[in-house]
Amino acid sequence: MSKKQMKLGLSMRYMGYHVGSWRHPDVPADGASLFQSFLEVAQTAERAKFDMLFLADGIGVRLDDKPKGSMCRSRHNVELEPLTLLSALAPLTRNIGLVATASTTYNEPYHIARKYGSLDQISGGRAAWNVVTSWSDQEAWNFSMSKQLDYDTRYERAHEFVEVVTGLWDSWDEDAFLLDKESGVFYDEKKMHVLDHVGKHFSVRGPLSVRRSPQGRPILVQAGVSEPGQQIAAEYCDIVFMAKNDLKSAQDYYSSVKDRLEHFGRKKSDLLMMLGLTPIVGRTREEAQEKYEQLEALIDPIVGLSMLYRSFGDLSHLPMDGPVPKPDLDKVGLKSSAQMYYDLAQKQGLTIRQLYKKIGMAQEHKTVVGTAADVVDEMESWFEQGAADGFNITPSLLPHGINDFVELVLPKLRRRGRFRDEYEGRTLRENLGLPVPASRYATTASADRRLAS
Repeated sequence: MSKKQMKLGLSMRYMGYHVGSWRHPDVPADGASLFQSFLEVAQTAERAKFDMLFLADGIGVRLDDKPKGSMCRSRHNVELEPLTLLSALAPLTRNIGLVATASTTYNEPYHIARKYGSLDQISGGRAAWNVVTSWSDQEAWNFSMSKQLDYDTRYERAHEFVEVVTGLWDSWDEDAFLLDKESGVFYDEKKMHVLDHVGKHFSVRGPLSVRRSPQGRPILVQAGVSEPGQQIAAEYCDIVFMAKNDLKSAQDYYSSVKDRLEHFGRKKSDLLMMLGLTPIVGRTREEAQEKYEQLEALIDPIVGLSMLYRSFGDLSHLPMDGPVPKPDLDKVGLKSSAQMYYDLAQKQGLTIRQLYKKIGMAQEHKTVVGTAADVVDEMESWFEQGAADGFNITPSLLPHGINDFVELVLPKLRRRGRFRDEYEGRTLRENLGLPVPASRYATTASADRRLAS
């Protein structure tokens, strides 16, 4: 009997997730602004048969210069806009999925439905939208606001936003366009649907000016661990990206989201949970450890403290080799990250310096340092124990991280029957093995046809 296979995504933001990646001697310091760098990584991932490329994003420079001098030492300040980048990559790739983040806070549903619908057409059915709410005041300042929306409003708006976007994606039946030059009929008017949405946050008539997706609709992705975030994922999404460091926490989150699906008439297999994973892989454990320590040395202490600022406030007055203080969750910007970082520090007895070094590797994602066998063993363990359906690889460095993974790890995954040798189909939905969602108008249209006959 063949084994169940994992799904694999590649996150390629900033040419590496390690906070000091731009300082590495083998990484182009300005790689996050160079199209050719992204193209080479994308084509490497596609040759390796990865399911998707993923671009996280924020609409602004989400940094404060706290402690003073940290901002000018950070690479988190310039990058390419993800939909523009993925549209450029689409014709230069063939099978790999293209996932981009877009905020429900500072966009309008019609814009998002049209842009991702267009990317889906351009790529032949490989587009996916990572649904996020914007949480920083720095982003608000770019959109004529003095501060971010409150938490409840952000998620309330996000839920309605996704409802509108998915409704707009159903504007046209798959066979709506007759394109009959002789009769002069371009589309069947019975197969065009006007949304006419009127809600608390949005009023959107429709229809969408993009035809139905080659994959039914673009893939929907979500990464929030909050209660409203999990509800959005269970009702609408196809993939959840997970940021978990310990097995039990991942298993609990996995079950929490999957157990909600039945309420919305969905099967647990209709949604994939993919864990963020940073592999530091070497041909020996000693080589892998040397790579890890080289990366640790690239973290400027001021930058390290700035990474903790949103979760703990200013820690510069405390001893760097002293204990991590408990965060005030009523005051921090990112509650879930603050609690996770504190729990990690308590569990592993980390000092302030040790904590920023650990999260500097790939923020909150799980890191495995070792040989290819060590990495595969860990992946299989989490996969088999109900903690993940696949992994979103968040390399510390690019292109080196993906090259090492493809050369060393993938052959072992394939020998164990855990990853594909070839793509199963042309669309992202086909390759993920996910069902095509029915149009919300399908039942009504079928009933109308029966009555007419």
